[in-house]
Amino acid sequence: MNQAQVTNFPVTDQTLNAMEVTLRGCEELIPKDDWLKKLAKSEATGVPLRIKLGLDPTAPDIHIGHTVVLNKMRQLQDLGHQVIFLIGDFTSLIGDPSGRNSTRPPLTSEQIKLNAETYYRQASLVLDPAKTEIRYNSEWSLPLGSMGMIQLAAKYTVARMMERNDFHERFKAGTPISVHEFLYPLMQGYDSVALQSDLELGGTDQKFNLLMGRHLQAEHGQEPQCILTMPLLEGLDGVDKMSKSKNNYIGIAEGPNTMFAKVLSISDTLMWRWYTLLSFKSMAEIAALKKEVEAGRNPKDAKVMLAKEITARFHSAAAADAAEQDFIHRSQGGVPDDIPEVSLSGAPLGIGALLKSAGLAPSTTEAGRLIDGGGVRVDASVVSDKGLKLPAGTYVVQVGKRKFAKVTLS
Repeated sequence: MNQAQVTNFPVTDQTLNAMEVTLRGCEELIPKDDWLKKLAKSEATGVPLRIKLGLDPTAPDIHIGHTVVLNKMRQLQDLGHQVIFLIGDFTSLIGDPSGRNSTRPPLTSEQIKLNAETYYRQASLVLDPAKTEIRYNSEWSLPLGSMGMIQLAAKYTVARMMERNDFHERFKAGTPISVHEFLYPLMQGYDSVALQSDLELGGTDQKFNLLMGRHLQAEHGQEPQCILTMPLLEGLDGVDKMSKSKNNYIGIAEGPNTMFAKVLSISDTLMWRWYTLLSFKSMAEIAALKKEVEAGRNPKDAKVMLAKEITARFHSAAAADAAEQDFIHRSQGGVPDDIPEVSLSGAPLGIGALLKSAGLAPSTTEAGRLIDGGGVRVDASVVSDKGLKLPAGTYVVQVGKRKFAKVTLS
């Protein structure tokens, strides 16, 4: 295959390496042959491919599960291709119905603007800002106007729109579907026409919308883009996808010590999945490390390396080193330097009420369970009496291995 010809452009080792980078950790690449042709043409002509990622700024911040697709963008960016970070300020006004069983209320322009600023600032911790094209789809969507919108809608049938899973299921269940929701995939597809993208990335839940881009590009006489879907990252529990609602996430704005400790808390099995999707190490490096672990090296060594890499990405190498030392200090029974300080009144105060008021336990009932389990310490001494009342003073209170607070009680 090394000397094969693809549409008159040779497939070289460099082309095959680019294909390997593309496929790393991905869920699906459609169609593979077309992407290989695009890579071969780009290498032969020296013209970078245009790679698009569209994000609707529906929330003010992101967690590392959201960075899986950003990591893929960075990998392709490092190969020399042009990445386009598309902020869906227009499509956010419609509201993406993907994976939803009810109409989602659209955001206000003010919410979109604030969220977009935060999104890009956080995404820039993964992408190379100097080599990233930032666009807003209101640039071409607003000028389209009502006539253009009607002409665009004429390029897709209702029957094909209803093939989409969430629309199909809602229709069967008798759940309302607003006409404006049909416009969302059309407008996302039109983004690909406006940007003349060669590849669009997205999560597995975006497949229908990504395919719409291919269809509309063909309708407009363009070479259709390829699409690349990335899997949803499992959270800290290794079971459910990473989600704030599941409390199994790592926010990229979290402190370095917390971020480092959370990565170390994942299972040895999940660690390799995270290496594939989150690390910038080559697959060869990861395979060699995994072989060392299988040969007897402590898997914690590999996990520390991953924790330091992720922490350094969102903070700094120095912060990652400090987080490692903090973790070692804690695991040896030490108290971290950056524990929160809490002032409470009402001395003497019961230990259960103190834990709840200091934010170390969600309720006094849960505080009691933690005490029963031997997971509560006051000034390094394990608390065994749920009826303990603390007089006025200052205490270092610890719950589990990672929760601390310096409590001043008056």
